[in-house]
Amino acid sequence: MEGILHKWTNYWNGWQPRWFILEDGVLSYYQSREDVSKGCKGSIKVSVSDISVHPTDATRLDLTIPYEQHYYLRAGSPAERQQWLIALGCAKQAAGPTRAGRDAPAEGATDSVRTKQSELRLYCDLLMQQAHQVKTAAGHADGPQLEELEEATSLLGPTCDTFIRTLDECMALVARASAGSPPPHAPDRSVPLHAVHQGKREKRMSTSSNDYSRTNSGGS
Repeated sequence: MEGILHKWTNYWNGWQPRWFILEDGVLSYYQSREDVSKGCKGSIKVSVSDISVHPTDATRLDLTIPYEQHYYLRAGSPAERQQWLIALGCAKQAAGPTRAGRDAPAEGATDSVRTKQSELRLYCDLLMQQAHQVKTAAGHADGPQLEELEEATSLLGPTCDTFIRTLDECMALVARASAGSPPPHAPDRSVPLHAVHQGKREKRMSTSSNDYSRTNSGGS
């Protein structure tokens, strides 16, 4: 995916339009579309980034690698932002588990579940924001704002679909991980259960006999 996003540069220049390209799990940006051949001005790896939506700005999305990189971005419209969010979520999913995860299946499954949980949080935030927009447009003091209401509801459906699909994938990962691990404190079935109980009864009887013998011998 590629297109124009406004990137926060600094307090002097503010938001500036940049040409962004999402390819092979990396989001790169250029001064303009014409400058792609000159090389990117910067890039960020999606698989290790936290993706979030702004609580009040319906066009903003942020990508952050804690203590390393941060991209504060604005799309041209809420619909355009949603396209970018879904594309970024798919890129994050496609990256799969890390090398360490591939070498250790259990760790890989855990990484995959954590990735899905991160996606679910993102889509949940997006759903809450869009539901608020629908509520605001429908309950306007001057009557329903039909244009805003139509735009908000048109985005709500695809977000719900994406959220449910991601939730299904997360549940499937958890189910596979649970199926591959042995049940906790599984009893050892190599010895019949009745033999174990019989052995315990014989041990108790033997202990009682020994106690009785010691008591009688001590009294004589």
